[in-house]
Amino acid sequence: MEDAMPTHGRTFPGVPQELSTARRWTRATLDGHPHTDDAALIVTELGTNALAHTASGDGAGTFHVALTVSERTITIAVTDSGDTKTTPEVQEPPLNSTHGRGLALVTAVADSVTVQGDDSGRTVTAELRVHAGIEESAQCV
Repeated sequence: MEDAMPTHGRTFPGVPQELSTARRWTRATLDGHPHTDDAALIVTELGTNALAHTASGDGAGTFHVALTVSERTITIAVTDSGDTKTTPEVQEPPLNSTHGRGLALVTAVADSVTVQGDDSGRTVTAELRVHAGIEESAQCV
């Protein structure tokens, strides 16, 4: 039987200042992994969506980040506090819009993205796989 992959989790208060804390925590947790920067970007984008579109950004709201790590993958799951009737979806905002590109960016960076849950709380999960070329270049550094 294979050893379980380690999962690291942390719940952050639902205020915009905590997005940088979540990003730093992600970088520290994944220190040395080839996809550290991509994972930090995904945590920031999904955390921002949780704050902007759910109860996570209201008063006592929170968002939870879970990182499951192996040599071959990082799975990033961000769970919001719910209270929304809409499901996260990739949008195509006008060029002059300042919002609406976060999930599109996540889907462009990640190998897969899934959404689970309902209006009582959703988890958006992104998976980053280490491809042979990335792993080899990381070892050469």
